[in-house]
Amino acid sequence: MAYQGFAQEYLGMPAVTRAYTTACVLTTAAVLEFITPFQLYFNPDLIFRKFQIWRLITNFLFFGPLGFSFFFNMIFLYRYCRMLEEGSFRGRTADFVFMFLFGGFLMTLFGLFASLFFLGQAFTIMLVYVWSRRNPYIRMNFFGLLNFQAPFLPWVLMGFSLLLGNSIIIDLLGIAVGHIYYFLEDVFPNQPGGKKLLLTPGFLKMVFDTPEEDPNYNPLPEDQPENQPGDQDQNQQQRPQ
Repeated sequence: MAYQGFAQEYLGMPAVTRAYTTACVLTTAAVLEFITPFQLYFNPDLIFRKFQIWRLITNFLFFGPLGFSFFFNMIFLYRYCRMLEEGSFRGRTADFVFMFLFGGFLMTLFGLFASLFFLGQAFTIMLVYVWSRRNPYIRMNFFGLLNFQAPFLPWVLMGFSLLLGNSIIIDLLGIAVGHIYYFLEDVFPNQPGGKKLLLTPGFLKMVFDTPEEDPNYNPLPEDQPENQPGDQDQNQQQRPQ
C-alpha cells in the first residue's frame, strides 16, 4: 500500500518537476555507487577544451552527499518547483522550461567568472524567489520560529545557510537570477513603454504545449462531418429510387 501511494504521488507530479527531481536523485545515487563529484562539477576548461559538455547539466543536478543539506534542498526544490508549475505556469510548460533554460544560462555565465562548482542550490533559490514574488501575501512559517511574508523567504533561506557556515554567494546568485527573470517577465512589460522581452521559442511550444481546442469554434458547413462528400454519396445511395 505504501508503494502504491508513493507511485501514485510520483506519477501525479507535473512533468517538469518530476523530471528534474528524478534527475537530481538519480545523480546522487550514481555518485554513491558509480561515479564521483569530480566528474560532474562545473569546470569551464574541461567543458570547452575537453568537450565534457555534460558538466553544463550535471552541476545543476548534484546537491552533495546524502545528509541534512541534501534532503533540505530536495524538499524545497520539489515543493516550489511543483507549486510554480501547477500555479502561475499551469498550462504553460514551454514557458516553464524556458525559465529553466534562461536561469541556467545566466548562472553558467556567472560561473565562468567565479569559482562555483555546483549550481543546483542557486537554481532552487531562483525557483523560490520567483514563486515568492508571485505570491506576496502568503504568510510563511520557518521551522516554527519565524513568521513572515512570502517575499522574504529567499532571504530567510540565505540567513539559514549563513548560520550553517555555508557561503552565501550561491544564494545571492539564485536571488539575482530570480529577480532578473521576475523583472523581465512580470514587471517591465507592465511599465509605461515596456514590452515583453522573454519570448519562449516556438520549438519549445511545439514540443511541450499541446494545442487546446477552442470550445467556441464552429466549423464551416462544408467542414462538418455530416456534410462530407463521402457521407453525401452514402446518403444518396441509401435513398429509395
